Amino acid sequence: MENIYLFMLVALAVLALADLIVGVSNDAVNFLNSAIGSKALSFRVIMIVASAGVAAGAIFSSGLMEVARKGIFNPEMFVFSEIMVIFIAVMITDILLLDFFNTLGLPTSTTVSIVFELLGAAVAMALLKIYTGDATEELIAFINVAKATQIVLGIFLSIVFSFSIGAIVQYISRLFLSFHYQEKPKWMSALFGGMALTAITYFIIIKGIKGTPYAGETLPLLGGMTLGEFAETELITVSSLGLVFWTLISMIWVRFWDIYKMIIAVGTFSLALAFAGNDLVNFIGVPIAAWQSYQSWLTSGIDPELFSMGGLAAKVATPTIFLFAAGLVMVVTLWTSTKAKKVVKTTIDLSRQDKTEERFEPNALSRGMVNVFVNTTAVINRLIPKPIQNLITKQFTQPTLEEAVIKKGDLPAFDNVRASINLTVAAVLISIATSYKLPLSTTYVTFMVAMGTSLADRAWGSDSAVYRVAGVINVVGGWFLTAFIAFTACALLVTFIYFAKLVAIIILLIFSAIILYQNYIRSQIESKTLKEEDELYMSEAGSVQGLIAESAYNVSRMVRRANEIYKNTIHGLATENIDTLKKNKRSVKKLENEISTLRDELYYFIKELDEDSVKASKFFIGLIDCLEDMCQSLELLNKKCQKHVSNKHKKIKYTQIKALKTIENELEDLFSEIRFTFDLNDFDQIKIILPKKEILFQSINSRIQDQVSRTRTEESSPKNTTLFFGVLSETKDLIAATMNLIELYYIEYDSDIDPLIKKSSES
Repeated sequence: MENIYLFMLVALAVLALADLIVGVSNDAVNFLNSAIGSKALSFRVIMIVASAGVAAGAIFSSGLMEVARKGIFNPEMFVFSEIMVIFIAVMITDILLLDFFNTLGLPTSTTVSIVFELLGAAVAMALLKIYTGDATEELIAFINVAKATQIVLGIFLSIVFSFSIGAIVQYISRLFLSFHYQEKPKWMSALFGGMALTAITYFIIIKGIKGTPYAGETLPLLGGMTLGEFAETELITVSSLGLVFWTLISMIWVRFWDIYKMIIAVGTFSLALAFAGNDLVNFIGVPIAAWQSYQSWLTSGIDPELFSMGGLAAKVATPTIFLFAAGLVMVVTLWTSTKAKKVVKTTIDLSRQDKTEERFEPNALSRGMVNVFVNTTAVINRLIPKPIQNLITKQFTQPTLEEAVIKKGDLPAFDNVRASINLTVAAVLISIATSYKLPLSTTYVTFMVAMGTSLADRAWGSDSAVYRVAGVINVVGGWFLTAFIAFTACALLVTFIYFAKLVAIIILLIFSAIILYQNYIRSQIESKTLKEEDELYMSEAGSVQGLIAESAYNVSRMVRRANEIYKNTIHGLATENIDTLKKNKRSVKKLENEISTLRDELYYFIKELDEDSVKASKFFIGLIDCLEDMCQSLELLNKKCQKHVSNKHKKIKYTQIKALKTIENELEDLFSEIRFTFDLNDFDQIKIILPKKEILFQSINSRIQDQVSRTRTEESSPKNTTLFFGVLSETKDLIAATMNLIELYYIEYDSDIDPLIKKSSES
C-alpha cells in the first residue's frame, strides 16, 4: 500500500517540474510585456533583471502555500487516500490546461486554474463520499465556502478594476507628459519617477518582506511592531518617506540618464518577484502539500483510508531548498521557452501603438462595443469646449515618421511612459490586494492594465479597434473558459482515479506525456517556421530598380510556395485526403496574411519616399496586386477541391487525374524556371519565359476539350465535370497572374541603372 502512495508522490514531483515549465511559459507575459514592448532595455538586460526577480520571489514565497492546503476545501473532511487522489488529479489537469493555452499563445491565469481545479476535485470527491455512504455531511461542509468565494470574487473583480484604473492613470499621465515627454522639463520626469518608484518599491516591500522570516522580527525603532506589521499599517509614513527619497534620487538621475528606463527595470524586477512569490503556489503548492501529507501519514501508522488530513489546516513552512530549486527551474524556463515568447507577442500586439498584423477577427460583440464607445465619445466631445479639445489633441499627438530616428521595423510597440504606467499600476493593485490578504490573478491584472492603457493612449484607432477589442474578448473569454474546464476536467479525473486507482493514474500520466511531447514538437516547428527563409518581407528600397532587386526574393519564394500548394491540392484531390487539403488551406491563409501585411505597410513605404522615387510606389502596388491574384487563385482552387472531398462526391476518374498531373508537371517546370531566373536576378531571361503562357493555355484548353467530349459520351457525374472545369479555370488564372507578375518586372527592369542609386529619371 505504501508503494502506491510513494509512486504517486514521485509522479507529483515530476508533474511539479512540468507545471513549473508550462506555468512560467504562460505567466512570463506578466512581467516581460512592458519592457519588451517598449524596447527601453536590451533583451538580454530585461531577461537578467526578470531572472533576478523570479529567483528572489521564489525564495520569498514560503508563506504562500496555504491555498493548496486549506484555501478551497476543508482538509479535515478528507482522509489521506482521498487527498492524494485530489492532488494528482489537480496537477495533471493543470499541466494539460496551461500547455493548451500556451500552444494557442493566449495568456491565462495559473491562479484561476489551480483554484478551480482544487474546487472541482474537492466537489467531486465529496460527492463520491456522499454517494458511497462514506460521509453523511452535506456537500457544503467539505468546501471552504467563505475563502473560496473571496478568492473567486477577488480574481474576477480585478479584471474590471485593472482595466479602468490603468486607463484613467494613463490618460492623466499622457495629458501632463504627452507623447513628446522627452521635451518636457526635467522636474516633471523626476516627479513622475519619484511617484512610480515609490509605488513599485512599496510593492516590493509588501510582496518581499511578508514571505521571509524577517517579517516577524520586532525592532525597537518601529515601536515594537514587526516589519510586516509596519509595512502594512504605516502606509502613509512609508509612502511619504519613499516619495521624498525617490524624488530626490530621480532629480539627480534625470540629469544624466533616462528615468523611464530605470522605472521599467525596477518595475520588471518587482513584477517578476510578484509572479514567483504569488504564483509559485500554483505550481508546487499541491505537490508540497502532498509530500507533507505523506510524511504525516507515514509516521502515524494509521490506515490511509482512515487517516484524517486535518493536519493540513496547520501552517507548515516550506523547505527553502524546494523554493530554490523551483526558482532555478523557472529562470531556466524563462530563457529557453519558445511558448513564452508566443504568449508575450499576443499581449504586445494587442497593445501596440502602431498598426500590426491583427491576429483576431472582429465579431458582432467587438463591433458593437466599438460603436458604443465611439458614440459615447462623440457625445462627451460635444460637451467639452473646443479650446480644451485642441489642448487634449495636442497632448495625444504622436511624433510623425519623419521625427522618428529609427526604422519602422525597429519602432517599439509603445513608449516608455506607457510601459512605466503598466508596471506601476499593476504593482500598486497587487500591493493593495496583498495588504488586504485578497488573492488575485497577476495575469489578469497585468493584461487588463495593459489593455486599459492602450485604450487611453488611443492605440486602438479606427483601423484597429474592432480587431483589438475582439482580441481582448477572446482572451477574457478564455479566462472564463479556463475556470469551467479546470473545474469540470478535474472533477472527471478524480472520478476516474477514484474507481480505477493505479491503472487510471498510469494511463493519465502516459496520456499527459504524449500530449506535452506533441505540443512541444509542434511549438518547435512553428518557431522554425517563423524564421524560415520563405516568409515574405517588406522591401525598403526607394527606387524601382532597388525594389526589383530586393523583391526578387519575394517572387522566388512566392512561386515556390505556390507550386507546393498547387501540388498538394491536386494530390489531396486525387487521393481524397481531406487532411492534406485542410493543411493546404492553412498554408494559403498564412500566405494571404503575409501579402496583406505587405499591403498594410504600403502607407509607410510611400510616406518614406522622396519626390524623385514616387514611381517606386506604383511598381510596389502592381507587385502586391499580382501576388494577391496568385493567392486568390490558389485559395479558390483548394476551396473547390476541399468542398468536393468533404461532401463525399464521386471520386474523379483516372483520366482526369492524369490530365491534372500533366498540367501540374508543366506548371512545376514553369515555376522552377521563374525561380531560377529571380534567384539569379537575371531579369533579361523573362522574355524567354513569357511566351510559355500561351503554350500552357493551349495545353489546358486541350484538356478542357477532352473533358467536353467525355461529358457528351461517357461522363455521368455532373459534380466531377464541374470540379474539373473549375480546377482548370483557376489554373489558368494562376498562370495569368504569375505571368503578369514577371511581365511587370520585365517592363520595369533597366540593367543600365544601379539598383542602389535613386535616379530622378525614374519619376
